[in-house]
Amino acid sequence: MSELVADCPRCGTKKITFSLTRAAPTGSHHARWQKTYEAFCTCRHCFRSTIFLVVASNINYQDLFSDGDKLVGVKGAVNNFMDVSGYVSLKDTVSELPPEFLPKIVEAVFREAVTCKAVQCFNASATMLRLCLDLATREKLPPIIPEQDPTPNYRTRRDLGLRLPWLFDNKILPEDLRELSHAVKEDGNDGAHAGTITGIDVEDLLDFTRTLLERIYTEPARVKLARERRDARRNAPAA
Repeated sequence: MSELVADCPRCGTKKITFSLTRAAPTGSHHARWQKTYEAFCTCRHCFRSTIFLVVASNINYQDLFSDGDKLVGVKGAVNNFMDVSGYVSLKDTVSELPPEFLPKIVEAVFREAVTCKAVQCFNASATMLRLCLDLATREKLPPIIPEQDPTPNYRTRRDLGLRLPWLFDNKILPEDLRELSHAVKEDGNDGAHAGTITGIDVEDLLDFTRTLLERIYTEPARVKLARERRDARRNAPAA
C-alpha cells in the first residue's frame, strides 16, 4: 500500500503518514509533463479520510504513473515522486467564473469573493465584492486638477457608498443599474461593521457586481474585438 506524508486537515496533526488507497488522474500542467492526481488517503492518527491533490515533482516522473493504480502501487511514500498541492474541500464547489477581460487585480478579488461565498463566509464575500466595485469605479472618476477643488470632493472619492450615486448622477455609470446598486451601501457596510450579511444579501451584491464589471470591462472589450475582426476582414487582400 502506498503512503503519503502530509499535514492532516481533519485532526491538525503535522507531517503524519496517510494510507493512500485510491488515486485518479485529473490532468496535467506545464506543457503536459506535470501530471495531477486526486488521492484518497486515510490519516493514521485520526483514521479520517482526505482527498489530496498531488502533482509530479519532476519532469523525469512524467511517465511513471500513467494511471491511478500505478500510484497506489508505489512501495513507500509517494512524496518521493509527488508534491502535495492541496486537498478537496468546500472551496472546490465554486462554479462561478469571473466576467471576461477583467484587470488581473479585479479578477483576483472577484475569485476570492465567490470562494468566500462558496464556503458560506458571507461577510468576507461581501467585503471582497465591495472591493471589486471600489477598484472598478475609482478609475471612472475624473482626474484631480491641481490648485482646484476636486469634483467630486475627497469624501465622495474615498467612500464607495457616496461615489456610486455621484457616478450615476453624472451619467458615468448606466442609469439602469442604479436600483441594483442600493445593496452596496447597505450590504457592504453591514459586512464590514456589523457582520450581519446573509446568503441572499451576497447574491444581490454579486448580481450587481457582475453586471457592473461586464458593463465596464467585458462589453467594451468584446465590441473592440468585433471591430478589429471587421477591420481585418475589410483590409484583407482580395482572393
